[in-house]
Amino acid sequence: MSEHSTIDPTDASTERPERPTAVTVEGLDYAHGDVSVFADLSVGVDAGTVTSVVGPNGSGKSTLLALVAGVLEPDAGTVTVAGDGDRTVGYLAQRPEFRPQFTVRRTVGFYCSLVAGGQDVDALLDRVGLTPVADRRVGALSGGMVRLLGIAQAAVGDPAVLVLDEPTSGLDPEMTRRVAGVVTDLAESGAAVLVATHDLHLVDRFVDRVLVLDRGTLRSTGSPADLRDATGADTLDGAIAALTRAGGSDGVAVSAGLDGGVSR
Repeated sequence: MSEHSTIDPTDASTERPERPTAVTVEGLDYAHGDVSVFADLSVGVDAGTVTSVVGPNGSGKSTLLALVAGVLEPDAGTVTVAGDGDRTVGYLAQRPEFRPQFTVRRTVGFYCSLVAGGQDVDALLDRVGLTPVADRRVGALSGGMVRLLGIAQAAVGDPAVLVLDEPTSGLDPEMTRRVAGVVTDLAESGAAVLVATHDLHLVDRFVDRVLVLDRGTLRSTGSPADLRDATGADTLDGAIAALTRAGGSDGVAVSAGLDGGVSR
C-alpha cells in the first residue's frame, strides 16, 4: 500500500460472512512507462460476491482489472486466482467486439468450443438472457445485448472469477438493471465478480463490497453502507468524494468492513 494510505483493519464497522478468497493481490507494482499506477497494492476478492472498483478517472480501475485477468503482467508482486480447469478467469473489456455477421448462438458456440468438453450453448444463452435473440446477428444487437454477449463469453467454462470492465456504461436504466441481475446471479452461483464502474447508484443497489481507488492507492474497502457510515456521508457518492481527491488534497483514508483484503 502507498505510504499515503492509513487504512486500519481494526476500523471495520460490520462483520462480513466468512467466504473463501478467490483473488489475492499481493504487493502489486505497475507502471505505464515512467508513470506509476500502483505501488505495493494488496487486496483480496471473495468468492460468491460482487466487488466493485470505483474511483476517479485515472485511478487505476481498468488497469487493476486487466492485471487480475492476466491481460497485463505486473512489474512486481503477485496476482493469485483460485480455481482450476481450463479457464479460471473470464474477462469482459470495456468495448467488447465480436464478428458482426455471426449470430449470437454461433458466437457463443465458438467460445464454448474452446474449453475442454465444450459447454451447453443454449443453457449459457438462457443464463444471461439472450435466448430470445439467439439467432440474431451480432451487428443487429443493441449495446446492452452486446454487453450481455460479452458476459456470456466471459462466463464460458464457469471460471471462478469474472472480471467485468464497465459492463453497464452508456446503457439505459432498464438494461442496466438487466445486466446487474445477470451479474448478481453469477455471483450467487459462487463466482467472484470484480466490476469497474462509475455508476454509484448501481453499486449501492447490487454490490456486496466496494474498493475505492484513488491515484493508485486503495483508500477504503467495505459495503456501500460501511463506507457511508465510516465517512458520515448521506449518500455513496458523498462517501466516495470524501475518500478520494474530491474530498481534499489527500482524500480521507479510512477502513470500512475490511476482511482479509488489505495489508500494509
